[in-house]
Amino acid sequence: MLYIGSHVSFKKNDQLLGSVLTAHSYLANTFMFYTGAPQNTLRFPISEELTKKALEKMEEYQMRLDKVIVHAPYIINLANNDLEKHQFSTCFLKEELKRCQELGISNLVIHPGSHVGSGIEKGISFIVKALNDCLTSDNTVTILLETMAGKGSEIGSRLEELKEIIKYVNDKEHIGVCIDTCHLHDAGYDLSNFDSFLEEFDKIIGLSYLKCVHVNDSKNERTSHKDRHENIGYGKIGFDTLLKIVHHKKLEDVPKILETPFILDNAPYKEEIAMLKNKTFDHNLKKDEH
Repeated sequence: MLYIGSHVSFKKNDQLLGSVLTAHSYLANTFMFYTGAPQNTLRFPISEELTKKALEKMEEYQMRLDKVIVHAPYIINLANNDLEKHQFSTCFLKEELKRCQELGISNLVIHPGSHVGSGIEKGISFIVKALNDCLTSDNTVTILLETMAGKGSEIGSRLEELKEIIKYVNDKEHIGVCIDTCHLHDAGYDLSNFDSFLEEFDKIIGLSYLKCVHVNDSKNERTSHKDRHENIGYGKIGFDTLLKIVHHKKLEDVPKILETPFILDNAPYKEEIAMLKNKTFDHNLKKDEH
């Protein structure tokens, strides 16, 4: 079955219920959200009542809660070797894990972090330390390390770097990977031969660790290391390649999440999800943009 959705909002007044209703309006059967603004630490309490209503709607819409994704805020940088900032990131990640558990969410995507000059090896050691601090025995949430484009001192633009992190994480059951098609392309991976990429992923990390796919086209040439998302089929990756990724049999059970840009201040997700479901490119999606 194809599990496909997009990023949706999670607002104070309707919380998970609002997220579910928005995803359903896009004709999606899964979705991803931040539990608060990704740029700051402001967080409102999780409402049990709204969560209960959301779960009832999910059952009505035949949405599976175990396919829903939470994304950790950008301000978390587990690779920072500044002890105070590293401790802040670790503590904030622990709080995000608790919020996921309150909502019943199984998977939390996180950017591995940037080493800010200390080097990849040291950055990885700080990431591992934080993950081992967070993945305690009472935790039920799997942390998914996202593949990165390689901007600045980002860690995670090479599969080998994610392998190294996973290698030293104690709780292997609650660690995984989220691949982002734009990030992979911008990092230098050729997705036009996706079977070869999956073989490489399986050899280096293991396909059992691949738990989520962010489906985004890219505004950039391959190996640009820029990370600029484009709408489906309008970028350098192309519709046919993204279509093959979304419908790949080896990823059938893996949720696919769109994070493409708004078009004229409107979310394009309903139309893009339809394109990917129907396997037909919509040449008119951006016709009014210019």
